[in-house]
Amino acid sequence: MTNIVYFLPMTRPHRIAIVAYEGCQLLDVTGPAAVFGAANETAAHPFYDVAIVSPDGGAVVSNCGVALHSRKIGGQPDTLLVAGGSRGLKAAMERPDLRRWLRKVAPKTRRYGSVCTGAFVLAAAGLLDGKRVATHWSSCRRLAERFAAIDVDAESLYVVDGKVWTSAGVTTGIDMALALVEADLGAATANLIARHFVLYARRPGYQSQFSPVLQAQTAAETPFAGLIDWMQAHLDQPLDVPALAARAGLSERSFYRKFTDATAKTPAHFVESLRLDAARTLLAEGLPLKAIAGKVGLRSSARLGRAFERRFGMAPSLFREMHAAA
Repeated sequence: MTNIVYFLPMTRPHRIAIVAYEGCQLLDVTGPAAVFGAANETAAHPFYDVAIVSPDGGAVVSNCGVALHSRKIGGQPDTLLVAGGSRGLKAAMERPDLRRWLRKVAPKTRRYGSVCTGAFVLAAAGLLDGKRVATHWSSCRRLAERFAAIDVDAESLYVVDGKVWTSAGVTTGIDMALALVEADLGAATANLIARHFVLYARRPGYQSQFSPVLQAQTAAETPFAGLIDWMQAHLDQPLDVPALAARAGLSERSFYRKFTDATAKTPAHFVESLRLDAARTLLAEGLPLKAIAGKVGLRSSARLGRAFERRFGMAPSLFREMHAAA
């Protein structure tokens, strides 16, 4: 959840342009557009004027074959977002007319940004230099190597750096769009939309693209999926190698080797990651440090503070101040 709040006066609809192109990721366009459309449905008067735009206008065929009707790029949007894609992304980056338009309108927008690999299009136009940005996890290294002036955040679901908003892609575009609506219309409206979309939870931008649990669960045929589920539900219990090896029915040496091979982390590092991820969520909910430390198995607020600063580069108290739920 972002702390940037605009609460715009209702003098005219807030113009949003979502840039699409041949081969763009469909959900990168339709996810945010659906959020802004839902915001209009909650208001007495439509707040957003949402347009899908493209360099040539007309029908744009997305990555899954669904065609989007687009307007030709032009005019001055208030909010500008560029969708990601794979097929067609390189061509979009190389369109001189698109780059010129982006460079012309972006500085005059209230905010601009991208969903997924749309960051490459903005970067090619020179609009992300010196900024901390997010993109899809599979493209973080490529973005950082190609555009050295950009600080790529490979962890966050979405990042706000001044007026630049960037998200990791696909469903995270919905999370970022909800944060944009919150900035414009307040948390109550954003939460109402999230409930309408039957979302399990509104994910804050700082949340990792991949939790330790998901990373382990997606590892090829990991033999420890059941154990990891149990660990996550019992963070307040001793989770050292002897206890975990006994639960897995393995010798300590065999467990250490097999677990490290399966998760690419030592058991101690993996357990700490689980505990600190849980601590971030509890901090955002406003629980006292001592209570959080007990719940996640770090025993004391001092130990929690040391581990948190080592992993995230800030004190838990500062993190809570930045991300406390409204």
